[in-house]
Order: sequence, then C-alpha cells, then structure tokens
Amino acid sequence: TTLTLLSVLFFFSACTGKTSKREEWVSLFNGKNLDGWTVKIKGYPVGENFGNTFRVEDGLLKVRYDEYDDFADRYGHIFTNESFSSYKLRAEYRFVGDQVKGGAGWAYRNNGVMFHSQSAESMHLDQDFPVSIEAQLLGGDGTGERPTGSVCTPGTEIYINGKHYTAHCFESNSKTYDGDQWVNFELVVYKDSLVHHIVEGDTVLTYTNLTVGGGNVSPTPNIPLGPLKQGHIALQAESHPTDFRKIEIMKLD
Repeated sequence: TTLTLLSVLFFFSACTGKTSKREEWVSLFNGKNLDGWTVKIKGYPVGENFGNTFRVEDGLLKVRYDEYDDFADRYGHIFTNESFSSYKLRAEYRFVGDQVKGGAGWAYRNNGVMFHSQSAESMHLDQDFPVSIEAQLLGGDGTGERPTGSVCTPGTEIYINGKHYTAHCFESNSKTYDGDQWVNFELVVYKDSLVHHIVEGDTVLTYTNLTVGGGNVSPTPNIPLGPLKQGHIALQAESHPTDFRKIEIMKLD
C-alpha cells in the first residue's frame, strides 16, 4: 500500500512538473530593443524601418509617425522572426495622440495582431498587408460603439458559427474602450482548427477552419491555398499611434 501511494504521488508530481513547463509564458518583446522582430513597410525593403515607425521607448514598443509628412498608404508591420502554430498570446495595447495626416477614416484608432502570417521576407515590395488572420484592435471614437477584438481576413477565410465566412471582417461582441486606456488582449490559437479572442478576460469571438484564400491583399503573393496551420505574428502601423507592452506567448504542444 505504501509503495502504491508513493507511486501515485510520483506520478502526479511528474505530471505537475510537465504541466508547469508546458504552460510557461515567454516574452516576445524584451522592452529594450526590437531584437527578434523584423520590419516591413509598404514600398520599402525588408528591414527598413522608415521614419523610425516602430521604436522602443520607456520600455514600450511604440508605433509613431512624427517623421511622416503624410501617411501615403505606407502600411507597416513588424513581424516575429519565429513562426508559431498552437499557442496563447497576450498583450496590452493603447491608442495615443492624433492620427497622422493622410490616414484612412477606418484606420482611426485601429491596429491589429496579425497571426499565422507570411514572413516579412516573403512579402512583395509594394504589398499592403500580409496574408494572415487579423485580430483587430480598435479604440472608441467617443461617439458610439466600436468593439475591439474583431477578426479580419487578408488573403484568408474562416468559419464562424459553423458557416463559411468570406467577407473581410466580422465584429466581436466586446465593449468599446475609449480614450488612452490600456486594454488587455489575448488569443488562443489551435493550428487551423480553433481560435478564441479574449478581451479583459471575456471571450468575445470564436472561429474555426482557417485557410489561405480570399482577397484584400495587394499585390497577391504566391502562397498555396489550403489550411493555415502556422505562421508569424505581426503588429501593425495603419496610421494611428499605438503603444504595446507585455507581449507574451505560451506554446501549446
């Protein structure tokens, strides 16, 4: 009986050890520089950070446009160098200041976490958005509801509520976050099969069956159609200043 009890205790101890190792959060942003990330801005070569758009100040990853005269559709993204498949991702973001001159109306207080994305190196020089799934981040405009944590599908398609969804964006059921407050956003991603969007602890959107296909990317890169099981993570520069902090990932094996 004693040996049996010891065996059971050893088994649970071993399981606990494995679980704690598997559920370790790892920071993707070191708070000091952009090591581990690669910039790609429309019209500029990979790695050229035009206008110091993406920068690190005060321990924050900032998106800024103070060196722009006009936005001129220079959509930018900063990509993780590593590719991921199944994971939890969490980040805090806030919108600050004024939108740069020339930014589109829809891009006001608008950013996003692009995941299962093509790499920066595989984008065309003048490509606007990477083929990816976008967890859209929106700030309120002070006039009405503007939920965050919606989904958009540049060059991709998904299923929502068991139905094939081919339009570009689907709105979440989150509340509106006005002003410059920090907002906590989380993603739970299981390869191509299931994704949850979580805002301030509430699941605001769920979808399934991620695939490559559809429009809203120009020019279209040569990426094979089919299930979208993995890719890079990217943050956007769509014309409104944004701050990010605590960008962390937990791989789910």
